[in-house]
Amino acid sequence: MSQQHSAAPAMTPTVAKRRDWWRDAVIYQVYPRSFADSNGDGMGDLEGVRTRLPYLRDLGVDAVWLSPFYASPQADAGYDVADYRAVDPMFGNLLDADALIRDAHELSLRIIVDLVPNHSSDQHEWFKRAVAEGPGSPLRERYHFRPGKGENGELPPNDWESIFGGPAWTRVPDGEWYLHLFAPEQPDFNWEHPAVGDEFRSILRFWLDMGVDGFRIDVAHGLVKAEGLPDLGSHDQVKLLGNDVMPFFDQEGVHEIYRQWRLVLDEYAGERIFVAEAWTPTIERTAHYVRPDELHQAFNFQYLSTHWDAAEMREVIDRTLDAMRPVGAPATWVLSNHDVTRHATRFANPAGLGTQIRLAGDRELGLRRARAASLLMLALPGSAYVYQGEELGLPDVVDLPDEVRQDPAYFRGAGQDGFRDGCRVPIPWTRTGSSYGFGDGGSWLPQPDGWGELSVEAQTGEPGSTLELYRAALAVRREQPDLGAGTSVQWLRAPEGVLAFRRGEFVCVANTTGESVAMPAYGRVLVASGEIVEVDDEAKVPADTTVWWTTAVTA
Repeated sequence: MSQQHSAAPAMTPTVAKRRDWWRDAVIYQVYPRSFADSNGDGMGDLEGVRTRLPYLRDLGVDAVWLSPFYASPQADAGYDVADYRAVDPMFGNLLDADALIRDAHELSLRIIVDLVPNHSSDQHEWFKRAVAEGPGSPLRERYHFRPGKGENGELPPNDWESIFGGPAWTRVPDGEWYLHLFAPEQPDFNWEHPAVGDEFRSILRFWLDMGVDGFRIDVAHGLVKAEGLPDLGSHDQVKLLGNDVMPFFDQEGVHEIYRQWRLVLDEYAGERIFVAEAWTPTIERTAHYVRPDELHQAFNFQYLSTHWDAAEMREVIDRTLDAMRPVGAPATWVLSNHDVTRHATRFANPAGLGTQIRLAGDRELGLRRARAASLLMLALPGSAYVYQGEELGLPDVVDLPDEVRQDPAYFRGAGQDGFRDGCRVPIPWTRTGSSYGFGDGGSWLPQPDGWGELSVEAQTGEPGSTLELYRAALAVRREQPDLGAGTSVQWLRAPEGVLAFRRGEFVCVANTTGESVAMPAYGRVLVASGEIVEVDDEAKVPADTTVWWTTAVTA
C-alpha cells in the first residue's frame, strides 16, 4: 500500500470532499505575465494572480492552471526552464507561490502548474556542464548530443526540423550537435537516461509537497524519440504535426513514463491530476494517454481545430466521446489558449475558423459566434478549459508592431506563423489607466486603444455582456444535475446547420447558420448567447446563437 503524503497547504473541506472533481471541472488558464502586475514593472506576477483569485472564484471556475513561472531566461516565455524548483524573479519567489496556493485553497480553487519535461533551458545547470565537459561526458547522455554528418561533421545528424522552423539541431564549438525540437535555447532531454526520470519524479514531489493539485504536461507526446533517431524523409514537417506518425512524437515509450508518474501522484491525498498536452494524429491516439493507470485528462486539439460548422463539430464531439468512453476518462473541450488565435478572432472570418487565422474580420460576427461556441462547449459532457480573457470576449491583437513581438517562432521565420503574441496581450481590468488596471507601469505588450471597454469593470453588471454570460453559464452548470460529467449526448432532430442535444432534463441548441431558425421551445430558458423569441411552443433562435433549456417542471 502506498504511503499517503499530507501536503501543505491542506485543502479546505469544501474542496477536499468533492470526489472526481476533475471529471467535470472548468479550468481557467492564467498566463501569469499577462494577467495582473502587482509591482508596476509591466510584467504580470504571482502576487498579481493571488490578488485576483476572488474574481476567478466569483466567475465560477473550479481550478486555475498557471503557465510556467519557473526560473528561466525567457527565450520562449518560460517554456525554457533553467530551474524547476525556483520561481523566476520576474514573477516573484517561492513564498509568493506558497501564498497563492494557500489563498486559492481557502477560496475552494485548485491550482494546476505547468511542467515542461521534454526540454530544459540551455542555461540549465545540466546542459551548461554538458557543453563544458565535452564529448563523451556523462552529462551529455542526459540530452541528445550526436556527431554530425558530412566529411567534417558539418551537417546535422538527421533531417528533423524544429517546430519553430529551421533545423532541429545546433552545433556546439567542439563539433557535436544537440537536438532541440523547439528553439535552440531548448535542448531536448534524453528520457532513455535514468537520471532524467529520477529528476522529474523528484520535481513532481517538490511541487506536490507545496500543495499543487496537478500538472499540465507540456509536449506530453514528445519525451521519447524513435530508436536511432531516424530521418523523417520529409520537409516542411510542421504541417505533419498532429496529422501523421513522427519519429519524435507519440512514441509508445512515453506511456511507461506516465505510469511511473501516476504512482507518484497516487501517493498524495486530495485527487491530484495530470493533464496532457498531446498532439496526436487522432483522438483515438490521444485516448491512450488517459488510460486508468496513466494521466487523467488530455487536451482535445481536434475540437479546438474544428470550423464553425454543425456537421464538423458533431463528428468531433461523437468521436471524442466514443474514444474516451472505453478508457473511462472525461472528454475535454477548449476553444482558446496561449498558442492559438483567440476564437473571437478566428470566428470573425466568415468561412469559420482555423487555429491561426489572424485577420481582424467582422468583429461583431466573431464575438457572436464566440459566445455561442462557449455555451456549446460548456454544455458538453466532461471538463472545459477557459483561457484568460475569453470570458471578456477579447479578440487577438493583430496589429502589434514588429519591434515588440517576443514569440521565438516569429524570429525564426518559418514553422509556426509566429504570431502568438496577439493572444498574450495583458487583459484589461478597468476602463481607464496606463494599462487598464493590469498594473501601474504599463504592460509588456501594448494594449490597443479601446481595450478598457472590454474590461472586467466595464462588463460587470452589464446585462448581455460576455462576462455576465460566462458567470451565468458557469452558475447554471454547477446547479444543473445533468450538466458536467458524462459520457454521451442524445442528439435531437434539427435543421441543417443546427446542433441540438439532450442530457437528461437539459437541452442545448446551437445555431451555426447565418439565419434565424425555428425550434421547439423545449421548456424554461436557462441561458442564451443572444436574444431569442418564443411564441407558444416555438422558439426563434437567431443566427450564431446557442440556447440552454431545462425541461424540468418547477413547483
